[in-house]
Amino acid sequence: MKRILAISLTVFSLIFVLAACGEKSQEDVAAQLQENLEEMSGYKAQAVMEMNTGQESQQFNIDIWHKKEDFYRVALENSQDEQGSQVILKNEEGVFVLTPALNKSFKFQSEWPDNSSQPYLYQSLVQDVLNDEEAEFEATESHYVFRTKTNYQSNNNLPFQEIHFDKNTLTPLLVNVLDQDQNVLVQVEFTEFDTSPEFAEDDFTMEKNMATSTAAPTMSHQQQDGSLAVLMPTFTAGAELTERSDTELENGQRTILQYSGDKNFTLVQETAEVQPTFSAPQPVNGEIVNLGHTVGSISGNNIEWTANGVEYMLASEELTREEMIEVAQSVQGIAVK
Repeated sequence: MKRILAISLTVFSLIFVLAACGEKSQEDVAAQLQENLEEMSGYKAQAVMEMNTGQESQQFNIDIWHKKEDFYRVALENSQDEQGSQVILKNEEGVFVLTPALNKSFKFQSEWPDNSSQPYLYQSLVQDVLNDEEAEFEATESHYVFRTKTNYQSNNNLPFQEIHFDKNTLTPLLVNVLDQDQNVLVQVEFTEFDTSPEFAEDDFTMEKNMATSTAAPTMSHQQQDGSLAVLMPTFTAGAELTERSDTELENGQRTILQYSGDKNFTLVQETAEVQPTFSAPQPVNGEIVNLGHTVGSISGNNIEWTANGVEYMLASEELTREEMIEVAQSVQGIAVK
């Protein structure tokens, strides 16, 4: 009887120890994430982002730098875009989008990155976890997984996300951004994450980041006769192409496409001109928007972006914000002359 009692006490003690050393609760992990965020002085990360928001999947290699409090450098390189990388930069002078290969830069009056979810920024992911009182939580063998709402002000078609954190370091490993039907439209996979980085004094200056690319843009959207290979949107919100005008420019071509229907819009495409030297950034009264194949700006009734050595401008008084983004994302089909 004593032996049975001793065995029972041993088993009970083992169960108690296992319970005490068991999985952290959702509240425990969230609190640790917040503590990590407050104590972290900065980080450098590498990630691959795949976007399925258009007709074709687009993949970016992303180089992410953050220095506390408010310095950011996000370099996005699309393997299908010949103009090289674009850099989203935030320093004491403001928020900028740089295209080094064209010697062009744009300055935004923006609260980026605090005004919207950012699937490749650690602090944005943590804030989305902390802000969602209905967030779901799961612990796997190696990950803590949170399912939260998102806050994409420029795109309401991406309402949910699944964030996978490493159990040991609580750094992000994988982010899946989902649509209403639970389809993964954006996936970010982190390949490196350094929480003890070193930064040079000029790492977040415009001058240094504009000098990061020396490659001249290749006109991949150019036909054999040298003319602009005009791209057509595959999503038009029911409108049809009713008018096209082509104008020869000194260093290229401008094409204006007029679409008419229940919701009219205009799409302008123009050969991008490489600036001879870096000049002052062009002010933009809008917000940064990721279009899947490039980064652009959205402001009121228009979206502007540059890709493959071509500048685009989409304007409409009738398309909703989400429809304008969807049209811009779908500009991939080559027109027949």
